Amino acid sequence: MPRIDEIIQTLDAIAPNELAEDWDNVGLLVGDREHIADTVMTCLTLTPDVAEEAIRKNVCLIVSHHPVLFRPVQRLTTDQPEAATLLKLIQAGCAVHSPHTRYDSAPAGINQQLAKSFGLENIASLRPVSKPDEMVSEIGAGRFGDLPEPLPLSELIERVKQACNVQKLQFVGSPDKEIQRVAVACGAAAEFLPDALRENCDAFVTGEARFHYCLEARTKGISLILPGHFGSERPAMEAMALWLAERFPEMTVFSSESETDPIQFA
Repeated sequence: MPRIDEIIQTLDAIAPNELAEDWDNVGLLVGDREHIADTVMTCLTLTPDVAEEAIRKNVCLIVSHHPVLFRPVQRLTTDQPEAATLLKLIQAGCAVHSPHTRYDSAPAGINQQLAKSFGLENIASLRPVSKPDEMVSEIGAGRFGDLPEPLPLSELIERVKQACNVQKLQFVGSPDKEIQRVAVACGAAAEFLPDALRENCDAFVTGEARFHYCLEARTKGISLILPGHFGSERPAMEAMALWLAERFPEMTVFSSESETDPIQFA
């Protein structure tokens, strides 16, 4: 069985640390790198019910996309819900690793997976990484690309629903508007709207957006598709579980079965 550090090195190879945003808290956040791991669970967010599932199933390492300990913590006591959850995990010997924004931006990361699942071609980063001599378009924050043939917005919406495994979503724009160039930024990433406009995109897919971003999109003539924060990111954590299972066949690897989207539609 591999050590936790060996698994983390593999994760680091697909989502390098230099791709993380400056404000982010990524990497091994809880646990001992030298411990042996025979069971790994992936999830989008480490909520108390997900933590209970991990403890019940004797998970050695949780790969949670959203970081725990995101803000500075001055004490770990059972008085605070997040701290109480972490204490239970520590007592159970369960480590926690978070890739977050570096997985968002990785060459085979969340935004790349979304762009491919929508059928986009000629995919490039909305905010490419700067190297010493040039901008590297294959990696960086966000993605944009072109559909092989123009589609009405209504048909692109159906593709997004299928890729994100959602039955309903929000959108801005006329359903019959013709779409060819599409921008993608998972999670709560409406701040990429100016980048999508700069690249002359006809539509922009992001998990969620504030009202004023929706107004701006309508005013500037770009369609907006909002499948939800959970919908835009959870499938990639399921893909990560499959990816880890292929590379470490001796381990048990799975996605959390108890994790659900907190947002429901009446």
